[in-house]
Amino acid sequence: MLEEYRIVGRRASEIAASVERAVGSGELAPGQVLPPMRELAARLEVNPNTVAAAYRTLRERGVIETAGRRGSRVRPRPASTARGSLRVEAPPGVRDLGEGNPDPALLPPLDEAFAAATRAYAERPGMYGEVPVDPEFAALARAALDADGVPAGPVAVTSGSLDAIERVLVAHLKPGDTVAVEDPGWGSLLDLVPALGLRPVPIPVDDEGPLPDAVDEALNAGARALVVTDRAQNPTGAAVGAARAADLRRVLAGHRGVLLIEDDHGHAIVDLPLHPLAGVTDRWAFVRSVAKAYGPDLRVAVLTGDPVTVDRVLGRQGLGPGWVSRLLQRAVAHLLTSGAVDTGAVARSYGDRRDALVRALKERGVEAHGRSGMNVWVPVSDETGTVARLLGAGWAVAPGARFRVAAPQGVRLTVSPLSAADIEPLADAVAAAAGPLRPLNYG
Repeated sequence: MLEEYRIVGRRASEIAASVERAVGSGELAPGQVLPPMRELAARLEVNPNTVAAAYRTLRERGVIETAGRRGSRVRPRPASTARGSLRVEAPPGVRDLGEGNPDPALLPPLDEAFAAATRAYAERPGMYGEVPVDPEFAALARAALDADGVPAGPVAVTSGSLDAIERVLVAHLKPGDTVAVEDPGWGSLLDLVPALGLRPVPIPVDDEGPLPDAVDEALNAGARALVVTDRAQNPTGAAVGAARAADLRRVLAGHRGVLLIEDDHGHAIVDLPLHPLAGVTDRWAFVRSVAKAYGPDLRVAVLTGDPVTVDRVLGRQGLGPGWVSRLLQRAVAHLLTSGAVDTGAVARSYGDRRDALVRALKERGVEAHGRSGMNVWVPVSDETGTVARLLGAGWAVAPGARFRVAAPQGVRLTVSPLSAADIEPLADAVAAAAGPLRPLNYG
């Protein structure tokens, strides 16, 4: 195909634009190898440094990847193609289990929280030059982190977990660096990593989280960062237990220069204890959002970490948005102190529905995974066919392609829209659509 498309341009920006146009139009296919820089420079009659600059721009945009002597190639999945677009729209009359949203009935009302925040604002409006983190919110967040054994560290506030993870990755890594990510894992993160010009290294997971041997292999191979979901892993529901945490800490102790990022988005919706890994490596970050328990639209996440990491995040944040609205921070602080959410009851509600579905599926010979959180992962041999058959039976589910790099096929079902009466009919439909399956081989 490269013979059919001629890269053109005299300046680095023109060469990069030529490649990007071809990728967008399909004239350069995913996986297509680009010409060596010197060869393309000779063909275009430009300095090799000009081509090098063009390729660097394309890597930073997530269009291509470079693997040493193997050269540069178009990414198998260009960053412009969001995994979120791999969804099934639920037509009228079809139950939607694919969006991954919390149960609105379990979210607290926000009127009093915002009223309290605006009353405080009326007395003392927020201005430029103030600290970016509201002191009350920081104290509440730090106390909760301390109670869960997260190492001491300064606190920052970001606009959700993904914002925090992006800022931490950018603070330490450069385009071309590799990041070990869970597979299957959070689709937004799997899109973010290549969008930053980084290369994802898939790490298999089981019900206890990332497999230590696979993590060790990736880090030995040069991965500069590792991202781990502590609880309510999306999409499998995995949760890192005490034994797995100990094994992962031992692996990380041999790689102190690796950047560790932990995502505890399941805080306040799970009843399993946290077993943090933070503190083993020199550079680490721990992220905890309020989206699942208090509402996705609040866009507030707590970030702590080693002082260098947090300082870099705050410094760069100050040159962009500046800070996350302190009105939002104060509203969340009110929610935390007022007991607006019975976290135990929320965890039980999701747990009852999730566990009931997993049991019902296993009774029908269908392997299913869902140790914590609001999702159930069902491995299947024909992902597309299973999704289509379930849609025909009145259930829209999330195709596993949204969450996979190299992992076996599967589908994700979110239990938050389900009632107890839905469990048996849904299990029947999944069993009919997927058929009996062997247990998922995470190794």
